[in-house]
Amino acid sequence: MKHILPIIVIAQFLSTSLWFAGNAVLLDMAVDLNLEPAYLGHLTSAVQLGFIAGTLIFAVLTISDKFSPSKVFLISAIIAALFNLAVSLQGLSGLQILLLRFGTGFFLAGIYPVGMKIAADYFQKGLGKSLGLLVGALVLGTAFPHLVRSLTNEFPWRFVIYTTSLLAVIGGLMIILFVPNGPFRKKSQSLDFTVFFKVFSLKPFRAAALGYFGHMWELYAFWAFVPIVIQYYGLRHQMEFDIPFMAFSIIGIGGLSCAMGGFLSEKFPPNKIANWALSISGICCFLSPLLIIQGSMLIFLLFLLIWGLAVTADSPMFSTLVAQNSPEKNRGTALTIVNSIGFGISVLSIQLLNYLNPILSPEYLFLILGIGPLIGLYHFRKETFDSQ
Repeated sequence: MKHILPIIVIAQFLSTSLWFAGNAVLLDMAVDLNLEPAYLGHLTSAVQLGFIAGTLIFAVLTISDKFSPSKVFLISAIIAALFNLAVSLQGLSGLQILLLRFGTGFFLAGIYPVGMKIAADYFQKGLGKSLGLLVGALVLGTAFPHLVRSLTNEFPWRFVIYTTSLLAVIGGLMIILFVPNGPFRKKSQSLDFTVFFKVFSLKPFRAAALGYFGHMWELYAFWAFVPIVIQYYGLRHQMEFDIPFMAFSIIGIGGLSCAMGGFLSEKFPPNKIANWALSISGICCFLSPLLIIQGSMLIFLLFLLIWGLAVTADSPMFSTLVAQNSPEKNRGTALTIVNSIGFGISVLSIQLLNYLNPILSPEYLFLILGIGPLIGLYHFRKETFDSQ
């Protein structure tokens, strides 16, 4: 039993490295294929839209509750890896790459929420710690392609695509070989199209979900545009950076805060940790113009690292609260529904920043992201959660 959580965490890390594989190679890909600057937002949104479509279908068909989650994870990892690998083919158009990234996102719906479902089936006690490590693995997996690109800068950009595709398949194999169905799994016997309405009628579930939605308005847009803001800061202050490595550090450090939040949830209520984290990241949104225009590189980097820590620390706490406040037999579907809506919200914020990027000076871009934490905190803080 002790080996289960580390295997789920490592498999989640390996398989979710597919998420930002396209973002990590975009600058090189753009030169290769003569892509427009706005392609960054479209590339990120294609994965998110695929994920939304996947989670909706997985939720409606209650796939992770009806079938073995380990098998769902493996099959999804293999198919997502194949879609990712196809991006490396010669002669693709920008539209074809977007469609392939959509396919990758679609089958990530069988990896990320299903990984959380597997953890919830094993760890009813200490669920916050388990999900903290699991979401931390997602964060590191998301950041990892940037590190691969930094370390292999002398190689063609397709090397990142090959690497992440292979890692995703290894992650799927780890789950199917070493993680059988959990002892707390309750199989759903039939399709239930009313699950969406049932779970949102529960006030604690609804409050946790609304807090998560505010968090998601900020998270992926921040991650997607961090390289743009770093590049702008360097040009503005005439400094040179290893942008892929800095992006990896700022995104990847969030994995540490997820794990820390998970361990802290054994001593403090998850809703308190989520409240503090969402508040700090919201403050960072509104302070961002001042920290971007000032000239100290050290202050700029520390600010982004603090933001990178805060912006993810609440994610496993919200997932814990969603899991704890949803019916056991529909837990996988409830997590999938909330993920689907949250990622839909992230597409809106990414596209809004994509639209504003040519209009606004980059130091003002992140101000827009403060809307999410404000709305999320307003709804989330009104609810009282039972300690579990």
